[in-house]
Amino acid sequence: MMNGGGEFCIEQVLRKLNIESLNGMQAAAVEHCAKNSSMVLLSPTGTGKTLAYLLPLLQRLNVGCNNVEAVIVVPTRELARQVAQVWRSMDTGCRMTALYGGRPVVEEVALLQNTAANVIVGTPGRLIDHLKQGNLIADECRLLVIDEFDKCLEMGFHEEMQQLLELLPSVDSRFLLSATDCEEIPEFAAADGVERLDFRTDDEQPSERTQFYTITTTPDDRLQALYNLLCAINGEPSIVFCNFRETVEEVRSYLAKGKLIVSAYHGALEQKERELALYRFSSGCSNILVSTDLAARGLDIKDVRHVVHFQRPMSADIFTHRNGRTARWDAEGAVYIISYHEHPLPDFVPEAIGEYRLKGKYPLPALPEYMALYIGKGKRDKISRGDIAGFFMKKGGLRPEDIGAIAVFDRYSYAAVKRSKGRALPGLLSGEKIKGVKTVIEPVRG
Repeated sequence: MMNGGGEFCIEQVLRKLNIESLNGMQAAAVEHCAKNSSMVLLSPTGTGKTLAYLLPLLQRLNVGCNNVEAVIVVPTRELARQVAQVWRSMDTGCRMTALYGGRPVVEEVALLQNTAANVIVGTPGRLIDHLKQGNLIADECRLLVIDEFDKCLEMGFHEEMQQLLELLPSVDSRFLLSATDCEEIPEFAAADGVERLDFRTDDEQPSERTQFYTITTTPDDRLQALYNLLCAINGEPSIVFCNFRETVEEVRSYLAKGKLIVSAYHGALEQKERELALYRFSSGCSNILVSTDLAARGLDIKDVRHVVHFQRPMSADIFTHRNGRTARWDAEGAVYIISYHEHPLPDFVPEAIGEYRLKGKYPLPALPEYMALYIGKGKRDKISRGDIAGFFMKKGGLRPEDIGAIAVFDRYSYAAVKRSKGRALPGLLSGEKIKGVKTVIEPVRG
């Protein structure tokens, strides 16, 4: 498919991803990288920047090479996993390994020893740890990708990136990507002279497909106002952003007591809890995700119809990234800003936006179409998504259309099942074996 600058069939990869063609930004990135060693790409969230750098990266790889040729740096573990998932879907024949915090280092050491990866994607701290310990050998890595490069200027991250570059001595090509710009490219990125591909003013940017509203209330009534709003929009997928972990938990508890199906997501949660929160929301088992700004960057969750700023963002960049969770690609979305009387909105909020007027109480929205089931076996038990789907159909009497997204982790799995079928399924499958092994199957609580 590719051979270090040779022919590369983009159309074949797009067919595997069920994408008809590249958008203008992605096509420009591929064309630019065919002629230039480095790239700085600025484009709104939701426009497909991941594919815009993975395709040119793929063109740089050498078939049959067992060395690390490219390293992708991302700010969060969720984005690392997401990039790895996109790569697997591309089915390139080249191997990618994801390295990130929140799981035992020993597992990643075994993965690096047993897999000759061509591409590494990871968070800065974990990449540095493996390079220093000699677990990851990347002496021949020539390409560095920094996704969300504006984060590199935040406190503490700049030093980590400088250290990482020192551990990658052969890098001579860089791809830098972000939805927001910096006044100057960080010195360590060595891309000051590189032409910037700036698509932030393109006619297709998400803000032109997003409706903005304010909801004016008082601090004492803000939780009730949020609850009324989520009922008013009738259960359509929504992300509620808060500034603090404690606020996330306060909001989640309040909404759950009101019988809304809610997932909470923030940095203080264990990795398993974070994975479950994202799975429930992205699979349609929960229609509300309450989160800190951890969910504002990098996550590509389809069909998010609404973004709610329960607490106003602390900067224009955060405002941009939060809003980018809706109206992705060519979809439409709505953004709501909870505000208080006599408290002016920040300058970065669009002028003359309308007030969303809540009219008393609204009926509870319908429950999500799917519910999540926990399966106590995973990859280490040689269980696949196909195994789980087949088990549910053969032993549980489900049809293919009754089964939604299935996520298989190392030691356990989750499956989304139509709510009308899922309640009885654990009882029907009690005592049955999947691939000859008994396992726990139970509804996910919450």
